[in-house]
Amino acid sequence: MIEEKSLELEKVVLIGIMNQEQDAEKSQEYLDELEFLTFTAGGEVVKRFTQKVDTPNPKTFIGSGKMEEVKQFVEANDIGAVIFDDELSPGQQRNIEKMLKCKILDRTGLILDIFAQRAQTSYARTQVELAQYEYLLPRLTGLWTHLERQQGGIGMRGPGETEIETDRRIVRDRITLLKKKLITIDKQMAVQRGNRGKMVRVALVGYTNVGKSTLMNVISKSDVFAENKLFATLDTTVRKVVIKNIPFLLTDTVGFIRKLPTQLVESFKSTLDEVREADLLLHVVDISHPNFEEHIDSVNKILDEIKSADKPSLMIFNKIDNYTYDTIDDDDLVTEKTSAHYTLDDWKKTWMSKLDENCIFISALNKENIDDFKDKVFEAVKKIHIERFPYNDFLYHEYKEEEE
Repeated sequence: MIEEKSLELEKVVLIGIMNQEQDAEKSQEYLDELEFLTFTAGGEVVKRFTQKVDTPNPKTFIGSGKMEEVKQFVEANDIGAVIFDDELSPGQQRNIEKMLKCKILDRTGLILDIFAQRAQTSYARTQVELAQYEYLLPRLTGLWTHLERQQGGIGMRGPGETEIETDRRIVRDRITLLKKKLITIDKQMAVQRGNRGKMVRVALVGYTNVGKSTLMNVISKSDVFAENKLFATLDTTVRKVVIKNIPFLLTDTVGFIRKLPTQLVESFKSTLDEVREADLLLHVVDISHPNFEEHIDSVNKILDEIKSADKPSLMIFNKIDNYTYDTIDDDDLVTEKTSAHYTLDDWKKTWMSKLDENCIFISALNKENIDDFKDKVFEAVKKIHIERFPYNDFLYHEYKEEEE
C-alpha cells in the first residue's frame, strides 16, 4: 500500500513598504499578489509586515525598529524564508541575512524560483537559467560568508576572494555559453516562424492567471496545461485553429506581471517575439479581479516596451462567472457608489464603451459567450486575411460549427 505523503509548506514572512507611490491599500494589494506567488512556489505565509518609509534604508531596506520586530517573530516561529515585495540590492540582502539568519528573497528571486519550477522544455529552462545566473552574479559574495569565521595566519591568506573570483568567472562563462545557446535557438525559432507561411498569426496576451491557456484549450480543442496558479504557462504553444472558413495560428504566451524582472524580459526575448510577430493580439483580462484595470496598464506597458502596443487587438474580459460586486441598500443614503459596486452592465458603459466592437465578455471555463467571441475573432482575422490574400477564394467553404 502506498503511504500518503503530506506536503509541508515552508513558513514564510512577507515584507512590504508604503510610500508616496503606493499607499496602504496598494501595498496590501501587492502583498496579496506576493502571497499568491509564494503559494505557487510552495510557501505558506504566516505573517505580513509593512512599514511606511519615504526612502528605503540603504543597508536593511526597512528601519531598524521594524527589523528587530521581524527578527523576534522569525526566531519565535521557526520561519524558513523572509520575502520582500521590492527588489533588494546585493548589499541589503547580505545585511538582512546576517541579522535574521534565514533565507532572504525579493520579488525577483521568487519569480525566478517559480519560473525554474515551471520550465518544461530545454528552451524555457535555458532562458530561466540565464536569468538566474544574471541575478546571482552580483550576489555571489553572500554565498561565501562561511569564510568569515576563519582566522588569518599561515595558510589562510586570501582563499575567500580567490574562491569568489573563481566562481564569478565560472558564472560569467556560463552566462556567455547560455547566451550563445539562446542565439542558436532564436535562429531555429525564427526559421520555424518563417516556415509557418503567411497564415494570420493571433497571440493571446495578458496578465498571469487570467485564463489564457483555458481559452486556448476551448477554441483550439487542444490540451494545454492550465492551472489556477501564477505562471502556469512558460512554454509558448502554437496551434492551428479554423473558425468558420478561415485557418489561422493561435499562440499562448507567458503571462505578464507587475514589476516583471528586467532579467526575465531580456532572457524571454524570443518568447516575446511571438507577440511581436503576431498580426492580432487577444488581450485577455480577468474581470473578476478587483484591480483588473491596473493589470491592463501593466500589460500595455510591457507591450509598449516590446514595440507591440499599436497592433490590432481585441479586449477579452474573461471570468464573468466569477465576477462579484458590492451592493448598496435602497435606504442607504451615505455610501457612495464606486467601481466596486459596478455590475457588468455598468462597466460596459464606462471607458469600455469606447472599445465598441473590440471587446467581449466571456467565461472560458463555462464556455459562456464563446460563439460571440469566435465571431469577433473571425471578423478580425478575416479583415487581415483579405488584405494579405486579396484574390484568394477562401480555402474552406463557410460552415456552421457543430455544437458539442
